[in-house]
Amino acid sequence: MPEIPVMAELRARTAALGEQSRMQIDPYQGQVMAWLLRAFNTRRVLEIGTFTGMSALWMASVLPDDGKLHCCDVSADWTVIAQEFWAKAGLDKKIHLHLAPALETTAKFSDAHFDAVFIDADKGNYPNYITEAYRLLRHGGLMMIDNTLWSGEVADPAAQDKITHTIRGVNDAMATDTRWHSIILPVGDGLTLAVKA
Repeated sequence: MPEIPVMAELRARTAALGEQSRMQIDPYQGQVMAWLLRAFNTRRVLEIGTFTGMSALWMASVLPDDGKLHCCDVSADWTVIAQEFWAKAGLDKKIHLHLAPALETTAKFSDAHFDAVFIDADKGNYPNYITEAYRLLRHGGLMMIDNTLWSGEVADPAAQDKITHTIRGVNDAMATDTRWHSIILPVGDGLTLAVKA
């Protein structure tokens, strides 16, 4: 899939942030996510964790004219970059930024409001975000969870830090939760795809 011209500029701008730039999704993952949203005829999307806005660019680019992407983040410093590039791409009308803790924002939405949810925020809250995603997704809706391979740490028994333990627990839970049909794609740092049963 072709990139939006401003994406290369956004990558360069994000790279200037240094070590934090690793939080940006790579182009192939963006293409996979955009393809999936097209395949699911998605109109309403929730993103939990926006950073500098690359994943939002990919997702908003395939939404119909009346589509809406709601983005949740707590950083004004990062999301001001996102807003600049959404406007440059002409996609800002489709994107609504909620600058607040994600669980405060999601509580305002009614059940089954979204066609798709992308989770890529603080890993310790992944179980809570998944619970909310289940409530907020329509039946047959798509949930995408980033970083579920966690640089391979989830498969290393010696890795026992809190974040790795949480992601490992999420993976184990998703594998047995009959409310979801799920799979992990080895894309980027691991992308779990789950359809609400």
